[in-house]
Amino acid sequence: MPALPPLIAVVGPIEPALLTAWVHHYRTLGIERFHLACHFPEHVAPERRHQVQAACRELGIVPAAVSCGPWHEHTNPQLRDALRERAGAGWHLLADSDEFHSYPAPLPEVLAAAERSGTGTVGGLMLDRVAADGALTGFDPQQGLDAAYPLGGFLTHDLLRGDPRKIVLAHSSVAVASGNHRAEGHRPANRPPVVIHHFKWREGVRQDVERRAEHSADGTWKTASPARLAEARRLLDHLQRHGGRIDVDSPRLHLRPVSLATVPDWWAPEATRLVATWRPPTAATGQKEPGSMISSPSS
Repeated sequence: MPALPPLIAVVGPIEPALLTAWVHHYRTLGIERFHLACHFPEHVAPERRHQVQAACRELGIVPAAVSCGPWHEHTNPQLRDALRERAGAGWHLLADSDEFHSYPAPLPEVLAAAERSGTGTVGGLMLDRVAADGALTGFDPQQGLDAAYPLGGFLTHDLLRGDPRKIVLAHSSVAVASGNHRAEGHRPANRPPVVIHHFKWREGVRQDVERRAEHSADGTWKTASPARLAEARRLLDHLQRHGGRIDVDSPRLHLRPVSLATVPDWWAPEATRLVATWRPPTAATGQKEPGSMISSPSS
C-alpha cells in the first residue's frame, strides 16, 4: 500500500490552540511529516506571529517559509506549490488549518483505492461547524472543538454560495487549483466525499471577512474573480440581519448535531448529491439572501 503522505498547508494567524488541535488530529490519523508555511497579512501583530511560530516549534514543526504582506488570491497556491515541490514525489495531503478530515478507512486503504481509480485525487466536502447558538465564539481547548461547535451543515454552499468541494489528497503529478477546490482533468472518483470538518466560524472571523471584503473591493488584495468579495458580502449581510450570529434555526441552513468521531447517517446521500450537482452561482440562482440589503456582484 502507498506510504502515508506528508501534510501540506499554509497557516495564517490562527489561535495556537487550534493549531495544536489540528496537528494532533492528523498525527492521530498517522501523519508524521508536516510541510507548513506561515503567511501573515500586514494587520497581524508581531505578538500573534511569534505565538504561531512558537506553537509550531512546540509541536516539533519548523515552517519551511514565513512571509508577510497582502493576502492575494495567488498567495496561498504559490506557497502551497513550493511546499509540494519540497515534499517530493508521491501523494500529498492538503488541508487548511481549520479543516479536520475524517476518512472512511485507514489512509493507506484510501490511497490504494485512489491509485486504482487513476484520478490522482481524493475529494472531500466541507461540513461547516457552528456554535449551538450561532455565535462566532472561541473554544476551550480542554473541552474541545466538538463541544464548542456541535452543529454542522453546508454553510459554505447554502449561505455563501461558495464551492464546498475540496481536493484532500493529490498525487504530486497533479496540479491543484487555488483553495484546493479542484484539479483540472482529475475529478475525484471517491463517493461519498471525505468529511472535512470546517472550523472557520469562530471568534474573529467577522473581522477577517470584513477585511477581506474591504481589501478585495479596493484591490489591495488581488483576486482573479469576484467570488471572494461576493461570498464575504453574503456572510456579512447574514450576520448583520441576525445580530452578529449565524441563524442556526434557519431551515435553509439545516444545521444538525455532528461530531468528529462519527460520520452522520445522512452524509453519504446528501454529500454525494451536492458534489454531483454543485455549480457556481449565477444571476438566475441569486447572489444574496432573501431580504438582503447588501448587493453582491455576480460570482
